[in-house]
Amino acid sequence: MKIAVFVSGGGTNLQNIIDAVEDGTLPNVEISMVMADRDCYAIERSLDKDIRTYVLDRKTFSEDAEHNLEGEEIDLIVLAGFLTILSPEFTSKWGSKMINIHPALLPKFGGKGMYGAKVHQAVLEAGEKTSGATVHFVTAGVDEGQIICQGTFEIEEGDEVADLQRKVAEVESEIYIKAIKQISEA
Repeated sequence: MKIAVFVSGGGTNLQNIIDAVEDGTLPNVEISMVMADRDCYAIERSLDKDIRTYVLDRKTFSEDAEHNLEGEEIDLIVLAGFLTILSPEFTSKWGSKMINIHPALLPKFGGKGMYGAKVHQAVLEAGEKTSGATVHFVTAGVDEGQIICQGTFEIEEGDEVADLQRKVAEVESEIYIKAIKQISEA
């Protein structure tokens, strides 16, 4: 299965995917390309592994990404810490072949503007006892696609945003690989 990975940040999820491909956890997966919507550390991770990498303008990302995907026979697009909202045309075409990971238990704490520390702050302010991460298919509605899998953890007394970020990162590293493997074996 050939995948394209879209990134915006440090590339922790990208690195987890690279590692899973290299160690045989994802034996049927090849990372064909990485596309970034800004200058970020994920680009270095990609280039270090000689993966074809593009940095695209956020304003025209969907159109430029579509151009780069033409003729590539990509089976799955993986959004890995990707922050740009894709056009409805792009999500309509690729939605059944595009997944995202969200740092909360959808359908709660999702939607436009709910990313990074904002999500964790909202979870804490709501007094939730558990949180986690969700892998879902991408649709034009932000964080509204069909859920593939979730991973959870307990929120402990005194946990702060940084604690939730750390715990979510651990959950994400497990469930994103699990979801990609599940799709690659289907």
